[in-house]
Amino acid sequence: MRNKYYLFTLLILALDHLSKWIVWLKLDRNDPVELIPGYLRLSLVCNSGVAFGFFNSGNSIWKPYLLAAMAVVALAVLFIYGRRMPPGRRLLQYALALTAGGILGNFIDRIFRGFVIDFIEFHVHDSFYWPNFNVADSAITIGIALLLIDAVRNPSLEEAAEPTTDRT
Repeated sequence: MRNKYYLFTLLILALDHLSKWIVWLKLDRNDPVELIPGYLRLSLVCNSGVAFGFFNSGNSIWKPYLLAAMAVVALAVLFIYGRRMPPGRRLLQYALALTAGGILGNFIDRIFRGFVIDFIEFHVHDSFYWPNFNVADSAITIGIALLLIDAVRNPSLEEAAEPTTDRT
């Protein structure tokens, strides 16, 4: 039953790397492509840091491997957590698969390139710029949002195991 969630993870990974491959081949770093004028464009960035460009400065040869190791730990936690949760909690399982697919996508970039390819740029004219991101980043963000929704919708296992008593 859980194999479909692994397939979903692989689908996210494939979409992420297909999009990065196309952007890497077709997009010039100095020539962004405006998709929605004033709001959305494709702009190639090689991000050696993490989300929002944190840890982008510094050129340690170990940085990609340290960040990759953090990804491996996160994947292990997601895998163990997913195995311990009931397979009937579909939203949770899809959230974990989505998050894992995104983490894997950026992990592979870090290991083989030493940086992550980011290319989606959201901005509001010249007054606001969101840091560039990619399909993997989107999958991680959506996956974590779904994890939070699942946590609100489902009581903890201890609370669910406690019998309720009616004191009326």
